[in-house]
Amino acid sequence: MGLDLGEKTIGVAVSDALLWTAQGVTTIRRSPRELAELGEIIRAYEVGEIVLGYPRNMNGSAGPRALLTEEYAERLRSEFALPVNFWDERLSTVAAERSLLEGDLSRAKRKKLIDKMAAVHILQGYLDRRAHNPDEI
Repeated sequence: MGLDLGEKTIGVAVSDALLWTAQGVTTIRRSPRELAELGEIIRAYEVGEIVLGYPRNMNGSAGPRALLTEEYAERLRSEFALPVNFWDERLSTVAAERSLLEGDLSRAKRKKLIDKMAAVHILQGYLDRRAHNPDEI
């Protein structure tokens, strides 16, 4: 499962059983119930691993958002007893926006889908790296 962790929402994507492709599932609003919602998705899709977008600065350094992401990863590990890996998410939202623009979607529709699509880009990048360079994951 791939997650794009934002301040207000969490984009969620899952892979197929063969770990080849990522598909967007939903966008969850940040709330006290978010872990329960993620747990439902984890059970429904039989998730065995979580890939969390890691927000590095453009120069590669880890800023305040990266530290919050690391704390969230610990919450996920504790709650679900699953491995949580990080994936550099720089420009994932830009790539998602570009994909949605190519689909000629209205601004309102893009806003609803952007976080889910960013999660797809995060997870697909991880899956591609895993397929081509398994020793690096």
